[in-house]
Amino acid sequence: ARELLLESLLLGVAGGGLGLALAYGALRILAASGVAHLPRIHEISIDPVVLAFTLGISLLASLLFGLIPVFKYARPRLSNALGSGGRSISQSKERHRARSLLVIVQVALAVVLLVGSGLMIRTFQALRHIDPGFSRAEELETFHLSIPESQVSEPERVIRMEDEIRRKIASLAGVFTVAMTSDLPMEGGSNDPVYADAPTAQVSSVPPIRRFKFVSPGYFSTIGARLIAGRDLTWAETYNQTPVALVSENMARELWQDPREAIGKRIRPTLKDDWREVIGVVADLRDQGVDQKAPAIVYWPLLQKNFESSATYVFRSVAFVVRTPRAGSSALLQDLQKAAASVNSNLPLADVKTLESVYDRSLARTSFTLVLLAIAGGVALLLGLIGIYGVISYSVSQRTREIGIRLALGAPLQNVTEMFVRHGLVLSGVGIAFGLTGALVLTRLMKSVLYDVSSSDPLTYVGVSTGLVLAATLASYLPARRATKVDPVEALRAE
Repeated sequence: ARELLLESLLLGVAGGGLGLALAYGALRILAASGVAHLPRIHEISIDPVVLAFTLGISLLASLLFGLIPVFKYARPRLSNALGSGGRSISQSKERHRARSLLVIVQVALAVVLLVGSGLMIRTFQALRHIDPGFSRAEELETFHLSIPESQVSEPERVIRMEDEIRRKIASLAGVFTVAMTSDLPMEGGSNDPVYADAPTAQVSSVPPIRRFKFVSPGYFSTIGARLIAGRDLTWAETYNQTPVALVSENMARELWQDPREAIGKRIRPTLKDDWREVIGVVADLRDQGVDQKAPAIVYWPLLQKNFESSATYVFRSVAFVVRTPRAGSSALLQDLQKAAASVNSNLPLADVKTLESVYDRSLARTSFTLVLLAIAGGVALLLGLIGIYGVISYSVSQRTREIGIRLALGAPLQNVTEMFVRHGLVLSGVGIAFGLTGALVLTRLMKSVLYDVSSSDPLTYVGVSTGLVLAATLASYLPARRATKVDPVEALRAE
């Protein structure tokens, strides 16, 4: 018993150490590749807690599986008195069945994990094909800039300073367009009620909460958003504080059924504010992430009068959006800093990034879940294939005499190979059947992370099953080839 447990412990600890080494390398690759867009991913490391957990799991698994042969083979048995031949034959069959059962379990687990990974791949593909409301995000450089009231108190001077910085940036080499907004796409915004003179509006009750964004003229063309109806803001309207606004398509449909009917209608944030005329309808923006429904949004000018109890309201902390093929480069950053400093040297640029990074962060949960399931499924598949290879290889070594007799009697080499490949396919087939059944039950728990794909998606299940059958065929064929190289004379002579 001590020998068996010691051997099991040594194997378990060695396996845990190898697993840690592989995990360390995988973490480095994952952080460098940027596949999983998680914040602070470079800070994820194998710390003492992980080491202690791995050691504990390795020891627990070693003891658990080491006790199975201890209780099975290390105690006195009646078969010991029946001769060594009967004992060895009985134990060989038991061990063969145990190996086969282990392989079936490994394949079944691989199927469950690979089906989950396949569903996440399908989800990721579906999300990538969704129109987020903007285009070519990799060309959009963004940064935040704030003009505090302690530096510039007059609202009109604030908007003129913001516009001056915009024009300075627009004159830079390689810059196509520049615009400003209170909040970047997929980075939120304020949320308040909106009153509308619409047939569906209820004057007696508080209207639904809408998302507010404040934008400059040219913002929608800069980010690549489509105007469904009407027109964009103008700088003359902004400076003159003309009471106008734009709304998203879903809000226009909700209030006036047809986006074109929204043009000329009126909205306001409170009952005490002036009415604002709707001059344009913008295509829906997936502002809460591509996997979430687009919220209803109202777009106000950056400078307004009589807005939410303010005689003159100006948005002081704006995000600049610059469309240029130089986006993301350090040279562009230096040019942007110089442009802002030429207007006011006390205005630092903050949170400089491309809009593509914002978009990628919205897919972080999906991409990270995909990566985790792909890694787990790949490891489970590898273990399953190694198990099949081991079982077939062991079967070939145990049946050397039988193979020699078959070949001596003229059995074709192909038939001998097919015999062992068939055995591997039977094991994998049973494992796949159990795995598909388990996947149908367990993948229902993934509904919250799936998008536009069913948890019982037939394409995923068929693809995983086909791939596993092909891999199992290869894993069975490699050791089965050795059976065809057995010399019948040598095999019989050895017996």
